[in-house]
Amino acid sequence: MKIKFQKYQGTGNDFIIINNNSLYFPQKNQALIKRLCDRKYGIGSDGLILINPCDKTDFEMLYFNSDGFLGSLCGNGARCCVKFANSQNIINDNTFFNAYDGKHSGSINKDIITLSMNSVNIIKKFNDDLFLDTGSPHYVKIVENLANFDVFNQGKLIRNSSDFKKNGVNVNFVQIISKNKFSVRTFERGVEDETLSCGTGVTAVALAMFHLKKTNSKKIKINTRGGELSVNFNVTKNSYTDIYLTGHVEMIYSGEIEI
Repeated sequence: MKIKFQKYQGTGNDFIIINNNSLYFPQKNQALIKRLCDRKYGIGSDGLILINPCDKTDFEMLYFNSDGFLGSLCGNGARCCVKFANSQNIINDNTFFNAYDGKHSGSINKDIITLSMNSVNIIKKFNDDLFLDTGSPHYVKIVENLANFDVFNQGKLIRNSSDFKKNGVNVNFVQIISKNKFSVRTFERGVEDETLSCGTGVTAVALAMFHLKKTNSKKIKINTRGGELSVNFNVTKNSYTDIYLTGHVEMIYSGEIEI
């Protein structure tokens, strides 16, 4: 069977995206998905996304990590799938779709995609660090000299600690640049390595920096190794609401692979 796909990247986070409107893709085949994501034996990507039909929204986004297992929300992947759905004439410049953690809106301004994120009500403290769920679970730790920080080994250590080993956690190491700008590097579960960017991680960092009073801005710029993203939000007494993640996406190539 031949499968048509497109490959997209959002600030260096890359994805295989497939229009699965006829539900033909064998989505329970974990070994196949893992192989397609493999950078030596497959197409190569941080994850694979199926665009499935949905009765109540424009489409359903089904995201798989590069290990082949079903993942939680991927922010950069969601932004890329909005652009992909537009290219497939599934949507126009605005959309409302379903993902792992519920419904999201997306808007397109050329290659700049804005994604709505669900509200965050719970932030837990681990000594000087924070844990919060922005569609995926994230651990946020402030460090110095981020460029030379050992993200792989330190991230792996936290990800496999007794607190997080069972379900895994994405680990974000943050350096303060200014009052409304930060740099982040992320170790992602499922990929089990550092990625060039993580959309839900960037969102978690923005909220965490406000929560720790490292900024009083509700419009925050985040540098990743793959590029810059911005996060806007509002704050109520017990919740972070109206959260939007914005950044550039790009279609790298389209192709066809036989499985």
